[in-house]
This record gives sequence, C-alpha cells and structure tokens, in this order.
Amino acid sequence: MVDTQIRHPLGTRAFDAAGGEYIYLQGVASTAIGSWASFDEDHVTILLTTNAVGRVGVAMAAIVASSYGWYQIYGKNTVALGVSGADVADEPVYTTGTAGSIDDHTGGDASGEMVIGAIIRVAESSNVCTMELNYPFCINAAID
Repeated sequence: MVDTQIRHPLGTRAFDAAGGEYIYLQGVASTAIGSWASFDEDHVTILLTTNAVGRVGVAMAAIVASSYGWYQIYGKNTVALGVSGADVADEPVYTTGTAGSIDDHTGGDASGEMVIGAIIRVAESSNVCTMELNYPFCINAAID
C-alpha cells in the first residue's frame, strides 16, 4: 500500500502475522516493489547502491518520491530485487551499482558492501529473491 499523504509518523513499526517487521518511511524516486533502500535516523531513504551506509529495508510497494509506505526490515521477504538473474540460495548479499538491487557475487570478490543481516534463502527467479531479513544494514567497510 502506498500513501500519497503521510498516514503514520515516519519510523512507525508494524508487524504481520508471520512476525515480519516493517517501518513506515517516505519513498524516493524510481522505487519499485522489492527495491532495497537505506535510511537514516531521520528516516530519509535513498535507493541502495555501492558505498551505502545505514539501515536497510525492502520496499513493499512502488513507494516513489512524495509518497509513503512500508519497508520490510525483519522476517521472510519474497519480493526483494536481485540484479544478476542467477543469485543462489543461502548466500550473503552485497550492494551493487544498480540502485535498489543486491547481488550475491557468487564465484568472485564482491565489488559492493555486504548487506549485514540479509541472506538469500530461495534462489533468484526473474530478478526476485526470497530473503531472510534480520534488521539489515551497511557500513561501507571491508569485512574479512
């Protein structure tokens, strides 16, 4: 659901029956359902890309600029966008140069930052992955 007027205070949390957790945020241009976005303590969103820093959520609708909606931050997510078309199950994910998408970088070093707290659980199909989210975030630093 997308709101054209703010309906809840930014940062409001909500839960679904399966225990998934969502945060209410203002959208950003070019956001599609499944887009990955980072957000800061003032609840400002930006589509996830390389060099991202901050908390991360997955848009549950096309929450474009001047609109508001829910981003998932915890639980099973079945709409998350991948970029390669071949992301595999049980792999960590990384930011990419494609705004709003992630990649598993299987078979090579990651060129983006690891999204800590996000794991692909079902292999990508048509650029959509099933993810396990556990309050994902990026810190723009090497993790060995």
